[in-house]
Amino acid sequence: MAAQSELQLENNLIQQLVGLGYTAVKVPDATALVANLKSQLEAFNKTSYSNKEFDGILNHLEKGKVFEKAKTLRDRFSFIRENGEVCYVRFFDSENWNNNLFQVTNQISLEGSYKNRYDVTLLVNGLPLVQLELKRRGIEIKEAFNQINRYQLHSFWSTHGLFQYVQLFVISNGGNTKYLANNELQSVLQTFFWADKNNKRITEMPEFADAFLNIDHLGKMIAQYVVINETYKNMMVLRPYQYYATEAIIHQVKNTTENGYIWHTTGSGKTLTSFKASQILMDLPEVYKVVFVVDRKDLDYQTMKEFNAFKEGSVDTTENTTSLVHQFLGKFKDKKGVRKDSDLIITTIQKLNNAISGHNKTKLASLKNERFVFIFDECHRSQFGDTHARITEFFSNSQLFGFTGTPIFADNASKNDLGKRTTKDLFGNCLHKYVITDAIRDENVLRFGIEYIGKYKNKSQTFIDIEVEDIDKKEVLDSPKRLTKIADYIIAHHDQKTFSKAYSALFAVSSIDNLIKYYDIFQQKKEAGEHNLRIATIFTYGTNEDSTDAQDYLPDNAELSMAAEPQETYKRSHSRDKLEKYIGDYNTMYSTSYTTKDQQQFENYFKNISKRLKEREKITFNDEKDRLDIVIVVNMMLTGFDAKKVNTLYVDKNLKQHGLIQAFSRTNRILGDQKSQGNILCFRNLKKATDDAITLFSNKDAIEVVVMPDYEVIAEKFDEALKNLREITPTYQSVNDLATENDEAAFVQTFRRLLRNMNVLQSYSDFNWDDLPISEQEFTGYQGKYRDLYDKVRRANAKQKTSILADIDFELELIHSDTINVAYIFMLLAKLKNAKSSEAKAQKKAILDLLGGDTMLRSKRELIEKFIDENLPKIDDTDTIQDEFETYWQEQKVLALGKLCDEENLDKAQFKALIDTYIYSGQEPIKDDVFKCLDNRPSILKAREIGERILSKMKEYVQVFIEGMTG
Repeated sequence: MAAQSELQLENNLIQQLVGLGYTAVKVPDATALVANLKSQLEAFNKTSYSNKEFDGILNHLEKGKVFEKAKTLRDRFSFIRENGEVCYVRFFDSENWNNNLFQVTNQISLEGSYKNRYDVTLLVNGLPLVQLELKRRGIEIKEAFNQINRYQLHSFWSTHGLFQYVQLFVISNGGNTKYLANNELQSVLQTFFWADKNNKRITEMPEFADAFLNIDHLGKMIAQYVVINETYKNMMVLRPYQYYATEAIIHQVKNTTENGYIWHTTGSGKTLTSFKASQILMDLPEVYKVVFVVDRKDLDYQTMKEFNAFKEGSVDTTENTTSLVHQFLGKFKDKKGVRKDSDLIITTIQKLNNAISGHNKTKLASLKNERFVFIFDECHRSQFGDTHARITEFFSNSQLFGFTGTPIFADNASKNDLGKRTTKDLFGNCLHKYVITDAIRDENVLRFGIEYIGKYKNKSQTFIDIEVEDIDKKEVLDSPKRLTKIADYIIAHHDQKTFSKAYSALFAVSSIDNLIKYYDIFQQKKEAGEHNLRIATIFTYGTNEDSTDAQDYLPDNAELSMAAEPQETYKRSHSRDKLEKYIGDYNTMYSTSYTTKDQQQFENYFKNISKRLKEREKITFNDEKDRLDIVIVVNMMLTGFDAKKVNTLYVDKNLKQHGLIQAFSRTNRILGDQKSQGNILCFRNLKKATDDAITLFSNKDAIEVVVMPDYEVIAEKFDEALKNLREITPTYQSVNDLATENDEAAFVQTFRRLLRNMNVLQSYSDFNWDDLPISEQEFTGYQGKYRDLYDKVRRANAKQKTSILADIDFELELIHSDTINVAYIFMLLAKLKNAKSSEAKAQKKAILDLLGGDTMLRSKRELIEKFIDENLPKIDDTDTIQDEFETYWQEQKVLALGKLCDEENLDKAQFKALIDTYIYSGQEPIKDDVFKCLDNRPSILKAREIGERILSKMKEYVQVFIEGMTG
């Protein structure tokens, strides 16, 4: 039986959608799209518009980009009709989503930079809100994703930018079907499978269409489950398990008075789920207020920031117990004195406890019987004392819902005065479950690459005499000799684990005393020139140094004052003085002015560390200036803290059960192709504790799913991938002999598999090129050929030529070898200068091959080759190579800028200033700023083309002369 073609897939889908209630319509081009929009908006709004009136509507719709248009879609537009009346236009009904008008069409052709024809488009009230890109069975689904990215670049902005109203994309090859929100600069990792309530994937297109694209469900997804993120200025869509959890809570509130809890594994996006549940619940008439409760002050701030990111101004946090009481009573005023009566409140459990105790209790007496819904974040931590009983007794008509990634069962329950109590005892039944194995299977979190470092790890590459296995003697574990060896190990392997500091790490230690020892050891070694790592630390008074749980907090209210000002509340003034000194080191590194002597400044210090780690993933983050490599903690940041650019956890403390899973999970957030796992380096034998914890929170068979296999297993996969590669191209030179694009595509896909394995292999401490059946030089040769094919595709795209390679994802992130920097090149040039004439030719080729295989330095290969040919022979002293090269580079930079400005008629000084701003801020200039550098502003028809061409040349100039030219 022949594979199903794209056309068959398309026709079958349209027929199915018509059966689901869509109206089929022919919309071949831009003119038809606009005409259909007019008639559909008229039908939806039950009116008609003159051509002039509709032009005004079109002008309104054209404003802004994807983010702004998502808001426009959900708003009303008012204008004055030709007869003088005020008219309101709605574009989408979010309250009664089945009232919208749903159509399906296919093969719409639009012309922007290039002419594109889209597969299947779902129109809602005439606007294209869902775009489906289909590939025949057997083709990578990534190709459909890459096609969408091209359309965004080439043509979605044309025809009044109507296709920028797309809320959701669906990509499918018939057998695999995924959905995603419409965002620029997105990754294929932000695409999701739909699933049923039991987390069983729905991958076949017919079943997906029935479950996801039926009018009621799709309308609800667009109305309620697409979230507009104000912080990142993008859209997010809930994943199936988030949807089912939210729906389960809503159903529970609408139909019962029972409580419940959600078990969603750490890293699966519980904040977004709880926000969406809170937002929908607060609009229910039967609910008086929704109270979101956290157990730490830092989470109070963090949650408020994230909630307000999802919906601006949706929530205010409570500064103190009095303000919480005022919020409950609807009397709260913000700092400007403006009264705010929010139906959604975020508070800490400590403030909530205070609010229903003592003299505050009488103030809230009138609310005892109101229908409050309390949602508890990380409910495994804070709900096992008296507070739970106080809340349920005081708010007698309330419902309580808990979110946790690691529930408390009988096996991991701690005993207190009230006995051993589980999550089920406190909250009732689990309403929805999504465990770590589900998340790893769905690629929503990464696996853990765990290495146990010590005597029992008797590999030549990792063996160091760290006394770790089954030792519980405190004097041995805390000995300066052992701590120094561990510090040396971290210094030696940190670049390998973090891709040369492209990612950050946490270091969890057993006590404040040991934290102080470690920090001082690292600092002494830094002053001695043994490393250049940027290390910070934070700890607070009150940490239980013997605790095995990863639970610490930025204390609330009075506790924070204790941590800050009164010196005697520290265990010893020594700890306080040390922390003050360490904050001073931080201030010196980053030009800040934090201190322990002021409550707010100490709190701001914690926030600044958090922000520094969290914001590394932003394009605008200045890594050279603001990077933080390692944060040493006892318990802080090991739970409830998420930063995608943290990929490594060093552990020198005993962890178990939920504390272990929570701590490990700081490293396994998804981010790009390069980050393949969360690295865990244990300097204690936590093997049994790890296996027990994984078994407790999933099942015994889950260990192989959650933990990366041993180095030897990955090495075997690498060998197999290399064997497959050599069957296609026995040597890297034989890539030149590939006859067709199909042959080239086979090489790209096979070498990409090898690259993925190499990316994982290099993260292991045991990695050694000598163990592999391919030399580093030969591997680099293959990389160069791989990049040549990528460049070929880029050139073809620029000339509007079609290529079957165009939609293959080359995953260039995997190629960047961070060890190749400018300092390394100077070393190679010196080696070449000193080489015998018989060796020089081979060494020169090795340098050029190395440059050709490196993403960052490839663009500089031609200029460096010119330096080798023309300048290097004239240099007598190898010590001057760096100075000579820098002089040469500066000359070439000036020449290149002059040539660019001459070609585009740009004012050199103005354009250089524009480039400098771009380099500093990382933000692409707006086209108006580019046009100010031109001698004559281009016509409207030419403006986009000229602006994009100049921006492209500017980026290429920066890539060649600036990026990668430090260090």
